[in-house]
Amino acid sequence: MATILVADDDGHIREVVRFALENAGHRVVECADGAEALAAFAADGIDILVLDIVMPEKDGLDVCRAVRASSDVPILFLSSRDDELDRVLGLEIGADDYITKPFSPRELVARIKAILRRTGAAPAPAQAARPPLKRGDLSLDPQRYRCFWKDREITLSVTEFALLEALMGGHDRVYTRAELVDRAWGFGHAITERTVDSHIRRLRKKFNEIGVDVVETVYGVGYRLGENEARA
Repeated sequence: MATILVADDDGHIREVVRFALENAGHRVVECADGAEALAAFAADGIDILVLDIVMPEKDGLDVCRAVRASSDVPILFLSSRDDELDRVLGLEIGADDYITKPFSPRELVARIKAILRRTGAAPAPAQAARPPLKRGDLSLDPQRYRCFWKDREITLSVTEFALLEALMGGHDRVYTRAELVDRAWGFGHAITERTVDSHIRRLRKKFNEIGVDVVETVYGVGYRLGENEARA
């Protein structure tokens, strides 16, 4: 069971989402606006946030920025179809996924289940344990969901971790954006190339802060693990 914060100013949508998530065994914390969502996030042990973009007080984008300033808890946006620019911006500032309205409650539950599995907060289907990965000074522990450069831990979001794990698993291989979508989000996700680029930028920024360029762009093709010592 996960504790899921659902913030939307539409009471009917909150009711539908709560019913679907509680039927899936989760605990739901409901909020009607962004300010209430931030207060609830600070006061409760939240495992994932489901945010509407257009809300009073503070909108979903403001909530996402505030949460990302101190936490990498997974964030999923609910967005109306005519808010494409907002959806793209939401992913660029750190959301892990989005679903457009109107949406299927079953799809929402499935997306949340996939995110929780990637974070280790929910059990995955029986399969071989994912072994630790090491490339030079870069190491990942998929079982404990931790990333290190030498002895320094780098805190990554769910999607950033999945992207880096995919790149490390391929050694010198160049992955197209479509291949990275399949590996990081799972097959069947309608994730745009721009979304992949946004998450790669965020991943790079975290390593750039310690003087490391962990991802290399292969123009016209995609990405591979950066030169540095990570590919030694």
